[in-house]
Amino acid sequence: MSVSISGPMTFALCIYSATFMRYALAVTPANYLLFGCHVVNEGAQLTQGYRYLQWTQWGGKEKAALEAAGQAPAAPAEEKK
Repeated sequence: MSVSISGPMTFALCIYSATFMRYALAVTPANYLLFGCHVVNEGAQLTQGYRYLQWTQWGGKEKAALEAAGQAPAAPAEEKK
């Protein structure tokens, strides 16, 4: 499985949507439709950013490789009290 989510582009789009949410309300009259579009886009980009970090930083790639090899990922050891 190849990574098709671009981390830098996702970050840029998050900043873009957050910035233009502010400007959609700053103009007179306030543009609530544009504001709503940027709210939805911000949510989508944050979700994509989470998926990107899950895959690249938090073990998603390694877990997928283990599952493809037919091995179960190692469960964390329970602490004895």
